[in-house]
Amino acid sequence: MGRIRLILEMIRFSHTVFALPFALLAAVMAWTLNAHADPPLLWQWRELAGIVLSMMFARSTAMAFNRLADRQFDAENPRTRMRHLPAGLLSVASVVAFAVVCAAAFVASTLLFLPNRWPVFLAAPVLAFLLGYSYTKRFTALAHFWLGTALMLAPVAAWIAIRGEVAWPPVVLGAAVLLWVAGFDIIYACQDVDYDRERGLRSAPARLGVPAALRLAAVCHLGTVALLFALPSVYPLLGWIYLAGIGAVALLLVYEHWLVRPDDLTRVNVAFFNVNAVVSVGLFAIGALDLWM
Repeated sequence: MGRIRLILEMIRFSHTVFALPFALLAAVMAWTLNAHADPPLLWQWRELAGIVLSMMFARSTAMAFNRLADRQFDAENPRTRMRHLPAGLLSVASVVAFAVVCAAAFVASTLLFLPNRWPVFLAAPVLAFLLGYSYTKRFTALAHFWLGTALMLAPVAAWIAIRGEVAWPPVVLGAAVLLWVAGFDIIYACQDVDYDRERGLRSAPARLGVPAALRLAAVCHLGTVALLFALPSVYPLLGWIYLAGIGAVALLLVYEHWLVRPDDLTRVNVAFFNVNAVVSVGLFAIGALDLWM
């Protein structure tokens, strides 16, 4: 149990809250459309289990793989040298085994969506894309947008799993997620600007400087709000409760940028986890409430 606790700490299991609510919101949107044609399909417990398990195992695989890929950098970086692998709290073999088990469990969880075969067919390419993020900072400053695209797949994949198609609602929602994640990842990367430059790693702060990177993050979050406001144009079932909630999301993002300044990065973790966790869970809550009402 102690080893399991350490592994869950290593992969920041609590951060699953960032992507899972968007997958669930897309699922509720898809179920609601299905309900208009066939009421018994309003809530499918097997599909819900498939979404939760797929998200959990995919993210766990990707985070474990990231810690393996970055263990040398983590050992050199003063901010990360106490992470579980460089600190010797976990062995490389145990993390490799955990990643392999989670990857197999992710593929197996897509079987819950049968007879829809698309999740099974897409499981390996999606997982490869998620794992690919771990190497992006070695060759592109657009790594933040790769991570955003990885989380964008959450609502798009949930929609495909339920409806067997790609449509504008999950794409617009996913694009909002992409910019939201890229924005807060840029903010988070500001902490490592000196180390990234020293080691030749590529990030927006290392390339642009912290002030310009924070402005880029603000532009990303402005795009997030615009896309969230545009979502009802392609999914008209969302109403005033949802729109009021987006106003609250906009205020939270403004607060996030107020917390972090070029000359004061001490509150990055508050902005990164606390504010963004409220954004993701809150958006799911208001969207689901709107559709239920």
